[in-house]
Order: sequence, then C-alpha cells, then structure tokens
Amino acid sequence: MKKAGILNRFLCGALAELGHGDGVLVCDVGMPIPDGPRVVDLAFRAGVPSFAVVLDGLLAELVVEGATAAKETRDANPAAAALLDGEFPELELVTHERLKELSAGARLVVRTGEARPYANVLLRCGVFF
Repeated sequence: MKKAGILNRFLCGALAELGHGDGVLVCDVGMPIPDGPRVVDLAFRAGVPSFAVVLDGLLAELVVEGATAAKETRDANPAAAALLDGEFPELELVTHERLKELSAGARLVVRTGEARPYANVLLRCGVFF
C-alpha cells in the first residue's frame, strides 16, 4: 500500500502509463468529456475535490512541459486563472471551444468536483531528464 502521493489506484495506474507528449486534461465537473481518452472521475460533491487540490497533486507527480487553458478563464474564473498563471508562466491560451477540441486528443482526463466555470487545463507531459 502506498503511503504518500496520489492514493487513488485508478489515477496512479493511468499516470504510470503516460509518456512524453501525452495530454492530460484536468477539468471541472461541467466540462464535456470526449470519447476516447481514459477518464478518472474524482468528482464526489460540488467543489470536492477542487481543481486546485487535484492540480497540485498531479503536478507533484508529473513532469509537465506545457499547458493550455481557455482565454475565457481570465474573466469567468479569476482564481483559476491566477492559479494557472502561477504554475505555468508560459501558459498557452485558446478559446474554450478550441480547448474542447484539443481535449479529444488527450490520453487521460481527470475530472474534479470543481463547480466554478472554466477550471480546466490541458497538460502536456515532459520527461525528467
């Protein structure tokens, strides 16, 4: 049994399968989930677990070389925008519609319980060396 880090066995297994360049969509409870990517649904209740908590846990375990979010986040969810700006100085911004299109190519979708709009980010996995 693991004693630290991400304890959810489905999420741990999915993370272990990721490789360089793979996409991971971390999304709020309202984001449409495309057919195709593996989905680990962590949503329990509205707001639980939060986007910030899940993102923090993922960033502690993944090498991320890039991130993409919706431009609309800036106005609709300043807290999520500030979090993303703090984590990703070179955050790529696209329209929400484009983010939904890009998410179809993700290898993994991690759905949070976040109930505030536009709390979504598409991570691009890097390598540790």
